Amino acid sequence: MNIIKLNAINSTNDYLKGLLAERYVENFTAVVAEDQTQGRGQMGAKWNVEPGKNLTFSILVKDLLLKIDEIFALNAAVAVSISEALESFARTQTSIKWPNDILAGNRKIGGILIENIIRNDGEIYSVIGIGLNINQKDFSGLPKASSLSVVEGREFEKEVIMAAIMEKLRRNVSRILNKDIAVIWSMYHDRLYKKDIPMPFEKGDKRFMGIIKGVSKDGNLSVRLEDDSIASFGLKEVTMLY
Repeated sequence: MNIIKLNAINSTNDYLKGLLAERYVENFTAVVAEDQTQGRGQMGAKWNVEPGKNLTFSILVKDLLLKIDEIFALNAAVAVSISEALESFARTQTSIKWPNDILAGNRKIGGILIENIIRNDGEIYSVIGIGLNINQKDFSGLPKASSLSVVEGREFEKEVIMAAIMEKLRRNVSRILNKDIAVIWSMYHDRLYKKDIPMPFEKGDKRFMGIIKGVSKDGNLSVRLEDDSIASFGLKEVTMLY
């Protein structure tokens, strides 16, 4: 397992992509930083962390995504891997909030950002960025954020948690390669936040009630509306009010 450890960097995803542009990088190489100054989430949202307290790392997965309509399978595998790993350390149940947040109870403790690179020779690289709040205590101004330490009442060894996540990810990536994606989707939906529970949503300036029924292979959220019809929503198209 090739792990590159850095004290501070603007973005572990950007650093790993820079390495890919310069030289050969081994599959499942990880870049981890104690401080990430320009971390980001989906759609350019910032991911700010307290230096030295949390896990901010990126992992390279090569030549996995072969069909564009199954591209979200890797997101599902990553989210499941994180949730599975955390179950080994925490009593608090974790869940996956569509599309890419990790929650403990009703508080966000982590997020995922995957960037796919298709090279001229057709080879596909996936740079998986993971941010997890581990030992940070102060979340002033972030009422929906928390950390593993806060919800569990103790501190954790970050490196041990990271190793567990990488081990689970290797196994779940192997499942995708072996066409055993159904197992991953089953685990993903078992952990899907507020599945089958009536919830308020917001789309633009309109609010409505709905029930999450699942996530499609292309990553869209399926919601049963009050008239019993099923609506499909893409990334950032709808907001869950929780």
